[in-house]
Amino acid sequence: MSIVTISRGSYSHGKEVAEKVAQRLGYRCIAREVLLEASELYNVPEAKLQEAIQNAPSVLDRFVYGKERYIAYIQAALLRHFKEDNVVYHGMAGHFFVRGIPHVLKVRIIADLEERLRIVMEREKISREKALKYIEDLDEERRNWSRRLYGIDTRDPSLYDLVLHIRKLSVEDAVEIICHTLKIEHFQTTAESQRAMEDLALAAEVKAALAPFRPDVEVSSKEGVVLVKLRANETQEPVIVQEIAQAVLPVSGIRELKVQVLPITLF
Repeated sequence: MSIVTISRGSYSHGKEVAEKVAQRLGYRCIAREVLLEASELYNVPEAKLQEAIQNAPSVLDRFVYGKERYIAYIQAALLRHFKEDNVVYHGMAGHFFVRGIPHVLKVRIIADLEERLRIVMEREKISREKALKYIEDLDEERRNWSRRLYGIDTRDPSLYDLVLHIRKLSVEDAVEIICHTLKIEHFQTTAESQRAMEDLALAAEVKAALAPFRPDVEVSSKEGVVLVKLRANETQEPVIVQEIAQAVLPVSGIRELKVQVLPITLF
């Protein structure tokens, strides 16, 4: 029992690899379904969620936490699936949300530029020049997204357990390597790692519940004890605590709620 997240460059066969791994293992394969679920759960247009996970945040977004709000919804919806285990997820952000969870195998799929160009030219019926511009713009946008939100470059190999290059390796080779790696004990779900995943999922649900009016909070959870940290005027603490407690009432699994109000600093 494990989870696989597959980060992929555009047009790099990552979707195909993910679907075949899921089929081989009998796991669920999810991608866009997470956006649909988040849209329904939090009453947000799917287009807004799609934009949040594809386009880098603007300067204004970083001040008003525009995209962070939508990403909180996506994270909560995705971790609901991860809590159930036996999942292959392909798409943006999956590996960012589960850093520190040992039974998640984080995979990066890359392909040669010429192969990616060929696929784009065939699918979009465009020239090589336009296909190259399209891929370069898309890759840069994705790098900017991860850098601005997480301070991370998606090309950094240290983010992944496996980086597979579809060139000499075929899609079937990549599937075989992933399935074989999952047999390693480290990637097997344990009671401890499952608790860590459940804590992460609970914290994500609390953050999503607070996102409409407190998108800048930090939320953590350990065995059902949820800690919410935020910066605000300390004189407002009683009102803030009551406001947060009311907002998270619909979230199940909270054994105890702690709210820590930190003083506002200029730097």
